[in-house]
Amino acid sequence: MEIGFMMDNLRQIDPVWETTAHMMYECNQRGHSVYFLEPHDIYIKKNNVVARMRNITVEPNLSIAQYWEALIRCLDQEELIFETVTDLDVLFLRKDPPLIYEVMEFLGPVSDKVFMINSTTGQINGSSKAYILNFPDIIPETHVSRDPRRLRKIIDDFGGDMVIKPLHGHGGHGVIKVSNREPENLNSLINYYVHSAKPYPERTPIMVQEYLKTVKEEGDVRILLLNGEILGAMGRKSISGDFRTNVHAGASAFKHVITPAQIYICEKIKPKLLADGLYFVGIDVIGDKLVEVNCVSPGGVPRINLFNSVRLESTIVDFIEEKIIESKQRKHGELVKVAG
Repeated sequence: MEIGFMMDNLRQIDPVWETTAHMMYECNQRGHSVYFLEPHDIYIKKNNVVARMRNITVEPNLSIAQYWEALIRCLDQEELIFETVTDLDVLFLRKDPPLIYEVMEFLGPVSDKVFMINSTTGQINGSSKAYILNFPDIIPETHVSRDPRRLRKIIDDFGGDMVIKPLHGHGGHGVIKVSNREPENLNSLINYYVHSAKPYPERTPIMVQEYLKTVKEEGDVRILLLNGEILGAMGRKSISGDFRTNVHAGASAFKHVITPAQIYICEKIKPKLLADGLYFVGIDVIGDKLVEVNCVSPGGVPRINLFNSVRLESTIVDFIEEKIIESKQRKHGELVKVAG
């Protein structure tokens, strides 16, 4: 198969802990042709969606460190491959947030001709933290507004701790805990986040969400879902006094066993995820509440592998191989039907 990975600069990646690196490695091990491109490499030529790619296929059976060194050497070569995106069988869209909507617009017209993980429309719909509002029964109390006075009243009326989140942040960036017990800074923080100096239509809406106290003692859980089914999970807990549980924010990860409540959450969101073409996602759960859906570049595979002595990337590549086989069989059947 011809498999492309669109993501950030590979030279800035630590392959040991990077989910994308492990999926690339697995594809290479199976003899697939692997290509790398960045978002700015996609353009339009004579009505076709074209990309500047580099072939990063190397010899198999290297260690992950040796593989990555060989891969980087491929990037150092001058040769670029200019191909229409539809020549690929699979395209992993793995650029870290924020989403580049222009790229999604370019890829949208060929999304039914190349199997994309995840789909362009799904990523557009799911890239905002507001996506959890599709599941109001299983999320914490949540508000979104750009009006500082309304947001302040929400926090005052709630009385307890709440969390402010930028709608398009990632990795815990910009997430803060607030309370009406600290009125001196509260108004300033709200005004800063919504850019209140701008006219109302130009302000930035933010999410204000109930702070779930169990996160302090128990942490949260990252669950990876593949085609709507649970692929693996890990627990995460702050070790620095920071309330955030993101590994990038200094939290510690640990082995976790899925609970019945978490299984229920996964079953609840599965139909919507599949309808939106979100085949590979990471969800964050605190207690029995869904707090976030990550569909743009979900991570966690290397750590879950370590905790459970598994190779989740193998299951992921099994899935895409099955999808491509099904697609080719379906197209062959349609051609036979037309010819008949």
